[in-house]
Amino acid sequence: MIAIAAAALFWLLATGWLAAPLIDWAQAGVVPIEHPDMHGHTALILLGIGTRRRDDGTLEPPADGYARIRKTAELYRDCTRRAQQCTVIVSGGDPQHHGATEAATYAPYLIAAGVARDDLILESHSRTTYENAKFTASILRSRHDDARALVTSSYQMRRALLDFQRFGISPQPVYANRRDAQLGVVPRWRNLVNAELALHELIGMAQFYAYRWLGWF
Repeated sequence: MIAIAAAALFWLLATGWLAAPLIDWAQAGVVPIEHPDMHGHTALILLGIGTRRRDDGTLEPPADGYARIRKTAELYRDCTRRAQQCTVIVSGGDPQHHGATEAATYAPYLIAAGVARDDLILESHSRTTYENAKFTASILRSRHDDARALVTSSYQMRRALLDFQRFGISPQPVYANRRDAQLGVVPRWRNLVNAELALHELIGMAQFYAYRWLGWF
């Protein structure tokens, strides 16, 4: 019976029928802004999502990291036309112990995409979404910004906003990319990956509320 239940659970996740509601639940309650307000002094906050090794041993962003970089660079180009000053804050340490931080790894790609080096601020200490918010909030409090936008993937945005609001920061949410389940009868690896990401975020949100109830946050 246990084997049958495990096989059924795997099939429901891999074919998308269970992965889909998990992803929807993780993303629920957020209304993303396609064209955020950018004026005066504007800060664009990019959250890291790890690094991966190439065959030659060098590090690069994973697929979702590239999506966040592209979206942030796109917003930056728009921002420079509309705002007086545009700053990109890249938040991400080295939780995977790869020997280089997410912020340092992502920075050259942002510069190659047109972000001025002087407009980059690297936050290189955070290991979790909560620490992304905590350490970025410290940077933001030392500045005066007229507008702020948060760039991350759809599945992380809900938890990220909770964490940033915990530190008194309410940025405009901008999706860099979405993850949606592909329903069918054939198991797909991507559905399993999406389900794992969604579960990670849902557990993180449950932890947030539990810690806040206990007075730890």
